[in-house]
Amino acid sequence: MLIELVILVALVLVVVVMIRPPKAPKQTPPRRVQFTFIRHGESEANIGHFINDDPNKPVHLTEKGKVQAATLATTLIAENFTHAFVSEFPRAQETMAFLLKDRNIPLHIDARLNERKSGMDGQPVNAFNDQVLADPLRFKTPNGESFLEQMERVSSFVDDLVMQHPDARFLVVSHENPILAAQGLASTPEAVVLANLANCGRVDLYVATTNTDGNARRYFTSPN
Repeated sequence: MLIELVILVALVLVVVVMIRPPKAPKQTPPRRVQFTFIRHGESEANIGHFINDDPNKPVHLTEKGKVQAATLATTLIAENFTHAFVSEFPRAQETMAFLLKDRNIPLHIDARLNERKSGMDGQPVNAFNDQVLADPLRFKTPNGESFLEQMERVSSFVDDLVMQHPDARFLVVSHENPILAAQGLASTPEAVVLANLANCGRVDLYVATTNTDGNARRYFTSPN
């Protein structure tokens, strides 16, 4: 009788285990990478109101631009960056030099951060801007690039770094148009294409990976 009772209890336990629903897989919280984009300080092209989209034609910071960069550096002291990236342009690299003073961070130059290619280097800024208004997202000169094309290269820059350094905090010095393109990843191109960003202005972009291989991403301009 005792043996039969033991067998019966064992069978009941087996049935309970078999019908118990499996535990849901543990959800991995999304990983979030932060990019801090900084526009370079005031440059000779800014005060001269001319286009400089060729990094081989050196355009430097003005004295005011140097002060702007130095002032910004003090406001960033408490922020811990792990990687620094900058465009090929001297004015961006001069700005970054102020921001990296007293920091031991490797600096990388990436052409995907370059100024938008207008195809009108050396010409007045207004000559380009007036034409852009007809079709802000798609307009381009024969030797230039559209805002949407620029956005593709900036997106490539961001996505590559998220894959390569999923736990990093990036400091990036670039130019007004590419930074607006990065901001557009978190909203829409239409919302940012005609916006402005002051010299040494800042835009933070947060990228959350929502699956294990990091291919699914969401973009934010706020940490919350």
